[in-house]
Amino acid sequence: MASEKSKILVVGATGYLGRHVVAASARLGHPTYAFVRDTAPSDPAKAALLKSFTDAGVTLLKGDLYDQASLVTAAKLADVVISTLGSMQLADQTRLIDAIKEAGNVKRFFPSEFGLDVDRTGIVEPGKTILSGKVAIRRATEAAGIPYTYATAGFFAGYALPSVGQVLAHGPPVDKALILGDGNTKAVFVEEGDIGTYTVLAADDPRAENKTLYIKPPANTLSHNELLDLWEKKTGKKAERVYFPEDEVLKKIQESPMPLNIILAIGHAAYVRGEQAGLEIDPAKGADASELFPEVKYTTVDEYLNRFL
Repeated sequence: MASEKSKILVVGATGYLGRHVVAASARLGHPTYAFVRDTAPSDPAKAALLKSFTDAGVTLLKGDLYDQASLVTAAKLADVVISTLGSMQLADQTRLIDAIKEAGNVKRFFPSEFGLDVDRTGIVEPGKTILSGKVAIRRATEAAGIPYTYATAGFFAGYALPSVGQVLAHGPPVDKALILGDGNTKAVFVEEGDIGTYTVLAADDPRAENKTLYIKPPANTLSHNELLDLWEKKTGKKAERVYFPEDEVLKKIQESPMPLNIILAIGHAAYVRGEQAGLEIDPAKGADASELFPEVKYTTVDEYLNRFL
């Protein structure tokens, strides 16, 4: 007899990534709760999103991250809590940790991660300071004795692929392609819905408990040069490739305003240091999502780029 699916609570449910986690949870048959500030918003787009949740069988829970009673009430309904809160609320996940501890029934917590492995990154400032908030939440989760999974992914496809991987440009290359480093270091590009799928699959999997889940689909692990080769093959047009050596990239990070300096620091970690694809996984501390769940038919970079033709 198949084991019952865990009840999943998503905090940050209407955010950029949260909506994909909610959709994946419902699609994969989990009783799903979306923690939202307003169950009847006046914003038509937000209202339509919530309707799509309820149409999929999701239960809306009205509450607020800064209302501890509502957090505890929500946590008591769940087996798994997945946080997809944005950067401005990362530090306030301590409130969520407190609520989970008070509720006492949550079997797994996914803090808001989904980027670099913050315990193993050599990201330069200001990225280091920004990511230190995620490190603090990891340590607080562990100190509270809450079983966890830290889901890390590469670049979100919706951010990185419209520019065909360029950090210093907003659209596909026309005459020039701007490349950090030599363009040969492998990076990872993951469609947001697939991040949701792998995350939810890991929620009930004991192989991912108290480990870092590395989401790096093999077909989507490629260098910037390879990504540009793929694009040029599709379009039949070549662009001049302009390479920025590491010292120039570091100078640009120091000279650029927020948030470009942070975006460049992440780009440096991925494209120059190779942190998305190049980290060896220690089986005692981490797991490769593609190896755990080979059955997932993820969206490939090749397929994703067709959206821009």
